[in-house]
Amino acid sequence: MARTPDPGARESADEEEGWLSSDEVARLWPVRKDCLPRAAHLADVRVRTYGGASRGTWGAEPTFYSFHPGDVQRAAEAIAEGRVDIPSALRTDTADGRRAEFWGTLSARVAGTLLLAALLGALLMLLYLVVFLLTVE
Repeated sequence: MARTPDPGARESADEEEGWLSSDEVARLWPVRKDCLPRAAHLADVRVRTYGGASRGTWGAEPTFYSFHPGDVQRAAEAIAEGRVDIPSALRTDTADGRRAEFWGTLSARVAGTLLLAALLGALLMLLYLVVFLLTVE
């Protein structure tokens, strides 16, 4: 089954309905949102990708995914019946998956807090420098 449709190929009449976003698929599947493309690969779901182009030394653009609605529905039933083997660390209904999501969220929040503290410290040091230079003759 094709992962990404040929860009020049026309869709048939039954495939003209809108493809589903990651948010919509995350509500249907018990899979962590950041792991949806891998789970879709395991369930043979067609996926379209947008973005992700290289910006050279500045990294890459964010990558967005959309999923074929018919394949998503078929996979939702297969996942619920246990016919698709999705590792427990990718799922939201297992202890391993909840633990991975917790630590990922916690590490992102700690990194954000440290960055904010560093910026605040730099701003206070700059303010101290300005006050010091204004008071010294």
